[in-house]
Amino acid sequence: MEFALYLLLGAAAGVLAGLFGVGGGIIIVPVLVFSFTAQGFAPEILTQLAVGTSLATIIFTSINSVLAHHRQGAVQWPIVRWMSLGILIGAGFGALTAAAIYGPRLQQLIGVFALVIAVQMAFGLQPKASAPVPGKLGLTAAGGVIGWASAIFGIGGGSLNVPFLSWRSVPIRQAVATSSACGFPIAAASALSFMLIGWDKPHLPEMSLGFIYLPALVGIAFTSMFSARFGARLAHRLPPLLLKRLFALLLFAVGLSFLL
Repeated sequence: MEFALYLLLGAAAGVLAGLFGVGGGIIIVPVLVFSFTAQGFAPEILTQLAVGTSLATIIFTSINSVLAHHRQGAVQWPIVRWMSLGILIGAGFGALTAAAIYGPRLQQLIGVFALVIAVQMAFGLQPKASAPVPGKLGLTAAGGVIGWASAIFGIGGGSLNVPFLSWRSVPIRQAVATSSACGFPIAAASALSFMLIGWDKPHLPEMSLGFIYLPALVGIAFTSMFSARFGARLAHRLPPLLLKRLFALLLFAVGLSFLL
């Protein structure tokens, strides 16, 4: 039953990754927290385990999502290149920050973040295009901040990248595609950091590599690799307003449950 849950979660996360460029982590982390709690994992480590596992799954989600967007010619690779420099550094510091936060407190922070993203998606609060794409230094600095925050919340950075790129006058479909491409360095650097930081931690369950739980990683990655392509195709064919609002409602419930 637990592995079946991971398979279903991966399918949902992959569609979200391709459709919205959000990497799927914003829903993977809460479900993993609930699952790990039900399995009796130690509260001291289960939140960090959920975040680290989520980031590891996004490695696989992002690959297929990026390939689908690249075939559409929508990925702005020069932006990805320079943002990735900052992402690699920021993600490492973000993993250190998350590991230093007490588990229940980290859950509360994730709950607040879920509520903020829910409001943003429900009301379409995207910043208006009011500035050009920054230079190399600006993109690297933005990547550092986004990588740091993404590692803390276990996300692929899409909920931060897409608004930033929209504000910087990148058309929305290109912003989603470029955000998906930035998700790979975020996930890879963060997952590696969580694995190393959690390697010798007590109370870890069997079949863990640091703060990465392998059964969840395998189940989620297996289905998300296929469903991400489907989500990316939908992003280029369907108006996602209704889906965004339904997704926002789900995030709102998740955020409240974490806080209450």
